[in-house]
Amino acid sequence: MINYNAPTYCANHPNVETSLRCNKCGKPICAKCAVRMPTGYRCKECVRGQLKIFDTAIWYDYVLGFITAGFLGFLASLLASFVSNLSFIGWILIIIGAPTAGVVIAEGVRLVIKKRRSRALFITIAVAMVLGALPVILIHLVTMNIFSLIFQGIYLFIAVPVVYTRLSGIQIGR
Repeated sequence: MINYNAPTYCANHPNVETSLRCNKCGKPICAKCAVRMPTGYRCKECVRGQLKIFDTAIWYDYVLGFITAGFLGFLASLLASFVSNLSFIGWILIIIGAPTAGVVIAEGVRLVIKKRRSRALFITIAVAMVLGALPVILIHLVTMNIFSLIFQGIYLFIAVPVVYTRLSGIQIGR
């Protein structure tokens, strides 16, 4: 017979009394071990196991994604440089063109990595995009073209988050 009045202790911290249980495996957990989910509390082990299901990237996705994002980021950075020479029209084009470039880069990378996913992969792709723009930025630094540097900054500030959110599936409107 089960004694429901007996104290329950955390599986990871045997000296901490608790009434919480993981809603997946049923293991007793304390507040330090509990991870709040939309459906209740889970232990960290169950959460880690669930996250592994969503990480589908293969090692070469990092290489292919990095090369693709770097190359497309370089091309988009060159376009941002050309747009910077168009004065007022350039400001409008960079505001409209940076998110568009982000979508094009994200979709180009998505074709190469075949829709596989991983948070580390998305961060790698964002870094590659910035590194792809670095040669153009360095040229503008050497030539002291401040106006073009501002355009590069605006382009990267807008396009990099667009690429990351597009690949990771983050939906801001929900």
